[in-house]
Amino acid sequence: MGNTSTDRPVVGVDLGGTKILAGVIGADGKILSLAKRPTKAKGGVEVVTERIARTIRDAVESADLELRDVSAVGLGAPGPLDPDEGVILNAPNLVGFDNVPLSEMLRKNLDLPVFIENDVNLGTLGEFALGAGQGARDVVGIFVGTGIGGGLILDGVLRQGWRRTAAEVGHMIVLADGPVCGCGKRGCVEALASRTAIERDIWAGIHAGRESSLRDLMSRDKSDRLTSGQLAEAHRNGDPLVIDVIARAQFYLGLLVASVVNFVDPQMVIVAGGVAEAFGDGFLEPIRRVAYQYFINQRNAREVGILPALLGDNAVLLGAAVLAKDRLARA
Repeated sequence: MGNTSTDRPVVGVDLGGTKILAGVIGADGKILSLAKRPTKAKGGVEVVTERIARTIRDAVESADLELRDVSAVGLGAPGPLDPDEGVILNAPNLVGFDNVPLSEMLRKNLDLPVFIENDVNLGTLGEFALGAGQGARDVVGIFVGTGIGGGLILDGVLRQGWRRTAAEVGHMIVLADGPVCGCGKRGCVEALASRTAIERDIWAGIHAGRESSLRDLMSRDKSDRLTSGQLAEAHRNGDPLVIDVIARAQFYLGLLVASVVNFVDPQMVIVAGGVAEAFGDGFLEPIRRVAYQYFINQRNAREVGILPALLGDNAVLLGAAVLAKDRLARA
C-alpha cells in the first residue's frame, strides 16, 4: 500500500495565550511526539507565527520525521475566526491578531496545508473522535476554565453555525440581571460558573470576613494567583467558603446542561476544562442532579450521558489532527 496523504501523520497544534502545544499524530490517532513553548503573545503576529512554526518543527523532529513525512497541520486558536479562509478575526489574548491570514502564513513557512478552527470546537471534536464521545453521533462539549466555551457535534459533524459562532454556551443567560460578564452582558453562565467568576466570588467572601484556607495554600505554593488545583484542594479539605461558591457554580452549570439538552437533545454532554479536570468526576455529580431535574423530557433522561472529558490538555491538538485529516480527505 502506498504512503498516501491519509496514511501519513499530521500535526495538531493548540495555540493559547500563554503556550503553544504541538503534537505529531499517527494515522491511528496516537500521539507520536509532543513539543511546546511559551507563546510570547505580546511579541505580535510575526513573532507568534514563527514560534508556532518552530514548535511544529520541534514536534516533527522529536518523532524522528521530517516535514515532508507529514501531510498537513491542524491548529486550534482562541476567539472568532474564519476556518474556510484560514483567517483569525480577533484573538483577544494575542496582540495584533486581527484579520490575520494564519493558515497562509504557516503554509508558506512550512510548505504544508494548514487548517484552523476555534480551539473549543476542536477540543469537542477531539473528545468526540478519540475521547469520551466515541460511539456517539450527537455530542455537546462544555469547557469550564477561565471562561466557558462549547462545541457541537450533530450526526457526527462539527457544527460551526451560519456565522461560525455556534455553541457559544458560555454566553447563554441563566440569571436575568446577574453579574456582568466579560462580554458586557449580564447573567451569562460564564459570569456565574467560570473560574474567573468562582475567584471573584471567593475573594468577595474573604473581603466580607469569611474564613478560607486559600490564602495559606497560595502562600505555601508561593503563587500570586489562585489555581484550579488550590480550589480543588480547599474543597476536598472542607473549606466552607469554597464549598458554597463551587456549589453555586455547579447549580448554574446544571441549568446550562439542561438548557442545552432541551434544545439539542444530544446523546452526550462532555464537561471539560481546567476546573472540571482539577475537581475530578465528583465535580459532575451535583451538575447531573440539577440537569436531570430540569430536562423537559424525563423519559430515559439518565440515558443522556453527562460525562467527564478523557483527553485533558491534548484534546485540542487531537481535534486539530482530526480536522486536518477530514479536510484532506474532502479536498
